[in-house]
Amino acid sequence: MANSRKISIEQYRYTLPDSKIARYPLPRRDRSKLLLYNRGKISHRLFSELPEVLPAGAWLAFNNTRVIQARLQFRKPTGARIEIFCLEPLEPADYQQSFHSTSGCSWHCLVGNAKKWKSGPVHLTTTIRGEEITLYALKNDEKGDGYSITFHWDDERFSFGEIIEQSGSTPIPPYLKREAEEGDKKRYQTIYSQLDGSVAAPTAGLHFTREMMERMEHAGIRFAGLTLHVGAGTFVPVKSENARKHTMHSEQVVVSRAFIREWIRNLDGLIAVGTTTTRSLESLYWLGVKHLSGGLSGEENPEIIQWENEKLPAGYSLQESLLALLAYCDTYDLDQICFSTRLMIVPGYHFRTISGLITNFHMPGSTLLLLIAAWIGDDWKNVYEYALRNDFRFLSYGDSSLLLPGRAKQ
Repeated sequence: MANSRKISIEQYRYTLPDSKIARYPLPRRDRSKLLLYNRGKISHRLFSELPEVLPAGAWLAFNNTRVIQARLQFRKPTGARIEIFCLEPLEPADYQQSFHSTSGCSWHCLVGNAKKWKSGPVHLTTTIRGEEITLYALKNDEKGDGYSITFHWDDERFSFGEIIEQSGSTPIPPYLKREAEEGDKKRYQTIYSQLDGSVAAPTAGLHFTREMMERMEHAGIRFAGLTLHVGAGTFVPVKSENARKHTMHSEQVVVSRAFIREWIRNLDGLIAVGTTTTRSLESLYWLGVKHLSGGLSGEENPEIIQWENEKLPAGYSLQESLLALLAYCDTYDLDQICFSTRLMIVPGYHFRTISGLITNFHMPGSTLLLLIAAWIGDDWKNVYEYALRNDFRFLSYGDSSLLLPGRAKQ
């Protein structure tokens, strides 16, 4: 039976002074502050000290998605500017296939100045390896809050991924209140990013440096990567007074069979780097439960829909869920599981997968803050008050926290 308990979003708002929002990253990633919440006690260190404060036996799960240069500036034949913001691929629907396409593709996009684009193609011109390329866009049907846009270009030697990487700009968050700059291409990207697809960075990972990663490896701390392509919906505030009436955005998750095997060997001590990683891990647990309940039958892109977890049986252990997913991979000869999730984690949710969470400081009244409140309860208020009093920098380019509730997974 679905949970009908009202969650007043007003209880998850706080006053965030504009001066506390980090407009730019620090020169050195690991010089950010690290708030340590450990069994209710709060202190702070530098992020570079993370290896020293991680619990014994901890291992880290990262979101290895890569931010694409999603904002594209086109021109109509009349000279009017049209901005197209790529959100997710439609044809081909697979991210990597779309980026590797050399003949054309279509995407769900937001369109700026759409009223001035009645019909016909718009274009932009860029230069790749000394060759001038013209990219054309054609507006099709409305799709939700945007449009279906078909792209084609005049030189099949180049892929769509190459073209937007060269001609687009970094989709930095709107609350930074500035245009993207050249430096954002590198700094709004984790050092371990691999798979193109996000229009927002998994910001908890922006603090890691290669030197830190090497130190952790030498200390015996293990890493594992999965992928959740972060969508623009991450910036959509909860507007409903009852947070349970908020429509959660869908995002694509990719998890390898090797990751699942590693997790089965090390069920305890998993620290999620970021809310996107947490959402992926918890969604994966519910996908395994769905399979155990007979809800998966080899469909091409399974999905965890919003609040579906509240209707699934909750008695399965994490190990049972992961073993079911491994069997699913074996049955359908899969090296990885690709699925969509609209899982919304709110106060009252029981976590099944993680022992700790590394994360930044989030917007008032956001789904990300609701996840934090679900993880550490009402202590989120103490954490955020401490951060505000001690001059922590907030949001995407801000400081970080390590949240260790000191309680067993349920």
